Amino acid sequence: MAEATTVTLSSPRATQERRVTRVLLITGALTFLALLLFLPLAMVFAEAFRNGWEGFTAAITEPDALAAVRLTLVVAAIAVPLNTLFGLAAAWTVAKFDFRGKSVLVTLIDLPFSVSPVISGLIYVLLFGSHSLLGQWLAENNIEIIFAVPGIVLATVFVTVPFVARELIPLMQEQGAEEEEAALSLGASGWQTFWRVTLPNIRWGLLYGVLLCNARAMGEFGAVSVVSGHIRGMTNTTPLHVEILYNEYNFVAAFAVACLLALLAFLTLGLKSLLEWRHGAELAASRRL
Repeated sequence: MAEATTVTLSSPRATQERRVTRVLLITGALTFLALLLFLPLAMVFAEAFRNGWEGFTAAITEPDALAAVRLTLVVAAIAVPLNTLFGLAAAWTVAKFDFRGKSVLVTLIDLPFSVSPVISGLIYVLLFGSHSLLGQWLAENNIEIIFAVPGIVLATVFVTVPFVARELIPLMQEQGAEEEEAALSLGASGWQTFWRVTLPNIRWGLLYGVLLCNARAMGEFGAVSVVSGHIRGMTNTTPLHVEILYNEYNFVAAFAVACLLALLAFLTLGLKSLLEWRHGAELAASRRL
């Protein structure tokens, strides 16, 4: 028994690889990231500033570019709060109540993760397009959905539905309902319980989900491309404007506007890392299923 114990203690563990192996693995990972991430990003910024700072500012302050940025912000300002409210309601329902069909509800929340964004855009074309069942009625009442801002908002809401809900559901399941039940037993109303007990417990997971939802909303391309109509200055979001500039061989302007999206990604990543650093334990709990 003693001899067996000695063998077990002296055997190498997976984390005690030779120095050469560790160096090769780290070098391989850094090389992979450099070729597929850092180098393309560097090329984007280099191309954006090829004509200097003046060329960069001219590209991002051009009227169509400003209209695209404004539309992107408007769509995100509508879609993110809607999905925040839905995520809170869905997480509360799933975590606090037992009912028939709960697993179906969770599956439906995850559906946009598995459906191609292009397909999600086509869904709204089939529902609200000119040749759909509702198309004639919408046209008669001068209601524009497809090739207009409402269609872009609907498509963006669809693809960003899971982000807040999937952050909150496991977090609220982990916390249970004991604190809420104690507050209610002490005479607190439902709203008081939510604002003073539930919301403080989930605030960092909620903020994390909102950040991810906002980043996806601003960067969405596939679904928005299908329902937008690509009307310059009216229904082009920032990603669509980049595509149009690139297809017109206006590479400097295309990469200049793309830099705005890259900066958004860096900002989101920075805030995400800050949240994980400051509140890592609470965020880790939100990923336990």
